[in-house]
Amino acid sequence: MITSVKEILTKAQEEGYAVGAFNTTNMETTRAIIEAAQEMKSPVILQITEKTMDYAGGRMIFNIIKNMVECYAPEIPVGIHLDHGKNFDIVQRCVDIGFTSVMIDGSRKDFDDNVAITKKIVDYCHEKGVDVQGELGSVPYIGEMESGEVDWDKYMTVPEQAAEFVQRTGIDALAVAIGNAHGFVKERKEPDYERLAKICELVSVPLILHGASDWENGRVKEAVANGICCFNVDTATRVAFVNSIIKTVHKKEEIAFDIRKILGDAQDEVKKTVAQKMIDFCSSGKCSISSHPADFVAPINKLTAVDTAIDEE
Repeated sequence: MITSVKEILTKAQEEGYAVGAFNTTNMETTRAIIEAAQEMKSPVILQITEKTMDYAGGRMIFNIIKNMVECYAPEIPVGIHLDHGKNFDIVQRCVDIGFTSVMIDGSRKDFDDNVAITKKIVDYCHEKGVDVQGELGSVPYIGEMESGEVDWDKYMTVPEQAAEFVQRTGIDALAVAIGNAHGFVKERKEPDYERLAKICELVSVPLILHGASDWENGRVKEAVANGICCFNVDTATRVAFVNSIIKTVHKKEEIAFDIRKILGDAQDEVKKTVAQKMIDFCSSGKCSISSHPADFVAPINKLTAVDTAIDEE
């Protein structure tokens, strides 16, 4: 069922686990994430960026998620969230479409400007029953950091500022920086868990960690123990999807033109990746499921001979 992101995060925060917030760009990735959630009996958040909205159509991708959840996974708590909204216009567009959770990323602004834009978004969204995630500190992307040694203190969240930021803006969740990074940017050798613990001590709202595609095992446990209740994942699922397509096209020439098979294999790889993340984050088994609709969860790669034949139309 479509569920408030705030509700999903609050439950994770109270029960001491983390939920995965997975970016999606198309039907196959969406289906993979939802199927993984069904099989792992895990709550989940599906995220959409502005670029994905431009690529797939905002209403289109939103309704793919919404319809898929309502028709095939009504037992699973699923949140739909705007990831890294950069301005008021994109937030307003998402609210008009039906999003119940948005992120406003003012992290590249100075503190007061970040407070101002975030507060403006919160005031607008809360009137409409929409949750807001803000970000303080900087989680770098490729091209934003110079090579060589990095002065991570310039990037990471200041705990005392985090407390002030939450109090002045009224946000529902806070994305923090403790040495984490987006994509393939080299992260801090050791995340600053002491800093994270201090933020958690001073801030009551759920804490989010972006750039978590490569966060596993010990690092996940340490982050959750110090207050993280949501990990954002994008790169790991993209890599799984693209690598599968390359492998399928190169190794299975007989179906090289059957888009259903190519994308079906990619979907299965994304599903495996997401399922493993849910195990790592300890969200698996956190919701009960009575049954699985067979027409939805049957493996897509088990197609009939007729299905795998190349269409001649």
